[in-house]
Amino acid sequence: MQTHEIRERFINHFVKAGHTEVPSASLILDDPNLLFVNAGMVPFKPYFLGQQNPPFPNGTATSIQKCVRTLDIEEVGITTRHNTFFQMAGNFSFGQYFKEGAITHAWTLLTGSLEDGGFGLDPDRLWVTVYLDDDEAAQIWHEKIGVPEERIQRLGMADNYWSMGIPGPCGPCSEIYYDRGEEYGRYGGPVVDDTRYIELWNLVFMQNERGRGIGKDDFEILGPLPKKNIDTGMGVERVACILQNVENVYETDLLAPVIRVAEKLTGATYGRSESLAADGDTTSAAYHAAHTDDIRFRVIADHCRTGLMLILDGVTPGNEGRGYILRRLLRRIIRSARLLGATGVTMEKLMDTVRETMTPSYPEIADNWERIRAVAVGEETAFLKTLESGTRLFEEAAAKVRAGGGTELGGEAAFSLHDTHGFPIDLTVEMAAESGLTVDREGFDALMAEQKARAKADNRAKKHAHADVSVYRPFVDNHPTVFLGYTSTEAEATVLGIVADGALVDRAGEGSQVQIILDSTPFYAESGGQLADRGTITGTGGAAQVDDVQKTGKKVWLHSVTVTGGELAVGQRVTAKVDHAWRHRARQAHSGTHLIHAALRQVLGPTAVQAGSMNRPGYLRFDFSYGRQLTEDQLRRIEFIANEAVDADYTVNTVETDLDEAKKMGAMALFGENYGSRVRVVEIGGPFSMELCGGTHVGHSSQIGPVAVLGESSVGSGIRRIEAYTGVDSFRFLSDQHQLSDSLATRLRVPAEELPDRVDALTSRLHEVEKRLTQLRAAELTAKVGDYVRAAVNVGELRVVAARVPDGVSSGDLRTLANEAKGRFGADAAVVFFISSDSGSGKVPFIAAATDAAVESGVSAGEIVKTVAPYVGGRGGGKPAMAQGSGSDATGIDAAVAAVKDVVATSAK
Repeated sequence: MQTHEIRERFINHFVKAGHTEVPSASLILDDPNLLFVNAGMVPFKPYFLGQQNPPFPNGTATSIQKCVRTLDIEEVGITTRHNTFFQMAGNFSFGQYFKEGAITHAWTLLTGSLEDGGFGLDPDRLWVTVYLDDDEAAQIWHEKIGVPEERIQRLGMADNYWSMGIPGPCGPCSEIYYDRGEEYGRYGGPVVDDTRYIELWNLVFMQNERGRGIGKDDFEILGPLPKKNIDTGMGVERVACILQNVENVYETDLLAPVIRVAEKLTGATYGRSESLAADGDTTSAAYHAAHTDDIRFRVIADHCRTGLMLILDGVTPGNEGRGYILRRLLRRIIRSARLLGATGVTMEKLMDTVRETMTPSYPEIADNWERIRAVAVGEETAFLKTLESGTRLFEEAAAKVRAGGGTELGGEAAFSLHDTHGFPIDLTVEMAAESGLTVDREGFDALMAEQKARAKADNRAKKHAHADVSVYRPFVDNHPTVFLGYTSTEAEATVLGIVADGALVDRAGEGSQVQIILDSTPFYAESGGQLADRGTITGTGGAAQVDDVQKTGKKVWLHSVTVTGGELAVGQRVTAKVDHAWRHRARQAHSGTHLIHAALRQVLGPTAVQAGSMNRPGYLRFDFSYGRQLTEDQLRRIEFIANEAVDADYTVNTVETDLDEAKKMGAMALFGENYGSRVRVVEIGGPFSMELCGGTHVGHSSQIGPVAVLGESSVGSGIRRIEAYTGVDSFRFLSDQHQLSDSLATRLRVPAEELPDRVDALTSRLHEVEKRLTQLRAAELTAKVGDYVRAAVNVGELRVVAARVPDGVSSGDLRTLANEAKGRFGADAAVVFFISSDSGSGKVPFIAAATDAAVESGVSAGEIVKTVAPYVGGRGGGKPAMAQGSGSDATGIDAAVAAVKDVVATSAK
């Protein structure tokens, strides 16, 4: 049975049972505790936490959620059980059915016949586990389902008690295992051998609230939840292994094709270690080499799929956060392919294979393929260059080891290549062996362990309990705010609640800063990159200035206000009025963002995808995924296309529809956004721009006013940013630019249109003058070299020049001076030290140089620099023959000069 059919059967089973089908959320959700969605229940957390009422008619739902777990990336491939991407099929009940319902649903699907839509598994091969004292679940399994007592095993909190790792919902769980047969291990159920017995499904009975604690079993259970909920997770890939009768996930229909393509690209063969093991050979070098190759094949297959799915959801390679994880995965693919024998590019063919296997379940891959391909291939191109530079750095490090008579590359050097320069340790080890060297793996592993410990500690520090929003819960459940802002900027409303310092109060007096909850509001709450409206709330007894508006539970508007006079009270009728100028300019900016996005895609193509935005009155910034800097011509074209749309006076239409229909219309969605079943489509000029958006917009594109692009910049690896003004702010900017141009033209006495040529001419002349001044300064310094050399003193067998040169000499000029002086000594043993100061910058540059003979005698320029640097409040370093540094305390220059002779005297043999 193909994996896509397994998914279909699962969803159909639960839809027939009355569950609402919920599409998979993006792998990127706005959750401070998660880098990626790592479990099927994550999108449903607001309902389990009681922050929102579930929007499902029967109080039940089912989904197949994309998940990524990256904590054990290094373990992928070593075993066949670790995967970074997986699909978690689940069914959820929010206060409807509980243990018996969850158990019955799961058992019926697993053991039901293929003709009836089930998976047709033999019930005699299924074992279950329950929590130690969960007699209720054990009784249901035995008496209702008919599982023999000997196939029901009890496990402790670490295995069969679920929580999110932080204070929140928790509860016992029951896991369903499949017996793969005696050839896989010992009889006796999962407590005896979890290799023979493979876990298929985990049923979580979410009934309690956990307190603070660490780990899976070191926390307090505070008490029962108001409602008992069900959260289950069935591993789609694991079920595929059973139904396709293969050894592991790498042999299923989704990953095996990737391995076959990798074999063609590398010339290596997958599975040789299994053949050797079958013959009893598990100790030879041939077996270990084959086993290592198999690990690399699995890394390629796993990471290709994960990488594609992350790029699909808008992640781009970078040096931190999600971008770093993606970069690491892609580079492990490239590295593994290279170590298997690949000599050219591999990424496009591997990713294309993943596209073919995954598109039946995720058709959006086809729509985004060009962007996915461009990101993956671009990262491969960049990393191949890193491998080239890393190879040079390795050769330098290896040469130092050999020069010192050593045979081992130190752990620090290997770690620096890996951590600082992105050079994989596997390649370092391989190249070291080719050079007749070994690598201090213990030292490297120790440094890696320290880094991982720091990362895990940092990750734990970032996790926190979910914010206490219980004060808002009655309003979320019973009084969702009616938003009137799409059609009006002023409305009559009733004060439903006032929150001060996290608690409900009846009234708020002058000077108070509180949150006000209204039954209806014209105020736009910040979302989708658009800042919240500003304005006033006034009643017969008081008035308040609205400083910010946020949403809680996606249903209730929280107006953060400062009471400016009188008193506001719960139950009072008030007038909520948006600042008209603020709203007008905010609408201009938000609609202008849509124009910029559409224009940008016209100029750069579909691979340029939105990565975030911010709109405030009259100003917008738009972040997008793109691998290189835009040219001036591209920026001009983007600006021109946007203003053409303004001039065209397009009608701005908004349509509310369901998500599938919106996608059929061609509406673009923002990656990482978890859209509901009903969405709002904003369309400007028919096909020109069509996006899912909940913001406020102008009625016609001409109302945006001129769009003035300020420029573009980098805000991270692979992420660019365009900034622009709209409306009167744009006019003001363009007017200022015009005045500046006129002023420059007047001063330079040329027509405005000739300014670029005139500036280029002046710049060229300035460069020539600077070049001439540099030459004159160098000649002047060179002329003084003789004086410094003649003033050299003897320190033992060495000649030493230590002098303060005139102020204002740059570090580059100091190097020129030092090289010239050093050269004057020829084959003699000599040391040169020069230091200067710059009153303008406050810097104190210095340099030391030693002839070959001086170095042979034991003198090191690097040690001289390190020793004298503290005298001037600086630091420095370098090689024995040449080193330099910089300080900030000119009062220590004389002491630094005097110290040079002592250092030389101590160092010389």
